[in-house]
Amino acid sequence: MSTLQDKYADVISAAQTAGVSDLKVTEQDGILYVAGNASNTATKDAVWNALGAIDPSYSASDINVNVQVAGLAAGATLTVNTESSNLNLRQEASTEAEIVGKAAKGETVTLVEQTSDEWWKVKTADGEEGYAYARYLQA
Repeated sequence: MSTLQDKYADVISAAQTAGVSDLKVTEQDGILYVAGNASNTATKDAVWNALGAIDPSYSASDINVNVQVAGLAAGATLTVNTESSNLNLRQEASTEAEIVGKAAKGETVTLVEQTSDEWWKVKTADGEEGYAYARYLQA
């Protein structure tokens, strides 16, 4: 087992325990890739919670988590699940990108696309469209 797999053993274990299917753990150029399919957002969240326990700021550059939620198609209804604050909607899939809108905790938004595991493009009831951190969206 590599040092990256040791470092992120809890993330891999959480993915296995939560039931991520087609789980692939590979390492390339000093980055650990964890990919697979989740049957629901709770499964995806279990993986992210394990990563958050290791890296609370989710800023590690040596891991790439790509767990797609199966059965979530464009048009799916999602609920904003932040701790207390609004969820920023951004122009691009990056925390550096301009904020183009906000969705309140508990607000319902519509999935436009699962751009990546970290960023989903969503649309609010007011028609604002932007990229949101998927960590805070629940089906």
